[in-house]
Amino acid sequence: MNAEIITIGDELLIGQVIDTNSAWLGQQLSGLGIKLCYKSSISDNKVAILNALKDAELRSDIIILTGGLGPTKDDITKVTICEYFNTSLVQNDKVLEWVQSIFRFRKMPMLDVNNMQALVPANCEILWNKNGTAPGMWFDVNDKIFISLPGVPFEMKTIFEEEAVPKINSKFKLPSIFHRTLQTVSIGESFLAKKIEDIENSLPSYIKLAYLPSVGAVRLRFSAYGEDKISLEKEVEEYVKQVYEKISDHIYGEGDASLTQTLGNLLKERKQTISTAESCTGGYIAHQLTSVPGSSSYFMGSIVCYANKIKTQELGVSEDILRNNGAVSEECVMQMAQAVRLKMNTTFGISCSGIAGPDGGTNDKPLGTVWIAIASEKETLAQVFNFGDNRERTIHRTGLMAMDMLRKKILKG
Repeated sequence: MNAEIITIGDELLIGQVIDTNSAWLGQQLSGLGIKLCYKSSISDNKVAILNALKDAELRSDIIILTGGLGPTKDDITKVTICEYFNTSLVQNDKVLEWVQSIFRFRKMPMLDVNNMQALVPANCEILWNKNGTAPGMWFDVNDKIFISLPGVPFEMKTIFEEEAVPKINSKFKLPSIFHRTLQTVSIGESFLAKKIEDIENSLPSYIKLAYLPSVGAVRLRFSAYGEDKISLEKEVEEYVKQVYEKISDHIYGEGDASLTQTLGNLLKERKQTISTAESCTGGYIAHQLTSVPGSSSYFMGSIVCYANKIKTQELGVSEDILRNNGAVSEECVMQMAQAVRLKMNTTFGISCSGIAGPDGGTNDKPLGTVWIAIASEKETLAQVFNFGDNRERTIHRTGLMAMDMLRKKILKG
């Protein structure tokens, strides 16, 4: 089964609204065993909608539209669908009563334009929207399924899960698709591929391995296709075990787990705490750590010591070290990590100092040079990196590497 998503709205095209609907629908379709082959965003324009529907019908089995179902004049999806299917709008009394009940509950006047929400194409089946006034619509035409959903995400999701999915499952005998994703960090895509090359080459044709790189991290996604989901899961598990044997140090989690969440869980499980002393990241590491709910149980605080005098005044970094070795040095970050750990009485202290750019680099310390240190009661570890000449990427990678260094330190004990 091939599917296609068409999102409708000028706000999507001009970047005023980010299309999160397609990403969510893609995940749901994959879980159902339906392959998403095409995705497009089009204008609130009759010609654009008609052309998109025509193209989609030629190449896809299930076509899902989101957006353009509101009560205002710029929402023309229903009228255009009627033209495409050569049908007309009719009033659905059940929908009308539902819309009226919403306005009665809110003690708001019912306008004529709101009554129009109960007008639906004559050839559709209603997909009930318990969270709003615009119903979803199901069309079964020429052995193709068209599903039209509101663009509001929480309305769209509920309609699809509770109304559309049962109808899809009852109509089609779908194959099984099983995905398993490993989250890796501290290794580039090409190096990762080289390390697991033999595993990838041994995969059968019905199991695919995809590399999904982002700044400082790579997701490895196994996708298995077949009739028996349980046997697919078992087979993928064997390949995953082989991957763990090869690169376990670089795998920090699975599925949607973030490195920040994984680190937070480790700290909570062991009742350990952390503080940070940040220079080039300007508090980014602290921001990442505190983005996780419940981080107050393990994150105590941070000192953003951007200027050298703050490193000295607040953390006691030796002026001799700053003068002889510089702020971007092993000696400096080690003192920073040790001092912030003691000052905030935490299990670990993380520190970093670097040259994020766009200027400040030298032959000895080019742009992107960053020192990171992890201090505990027993030892202090420091490592130097070069993250390139992009300021934003350098800051992001520094945060990832600092957290991964601490993750590995905790696991090694």
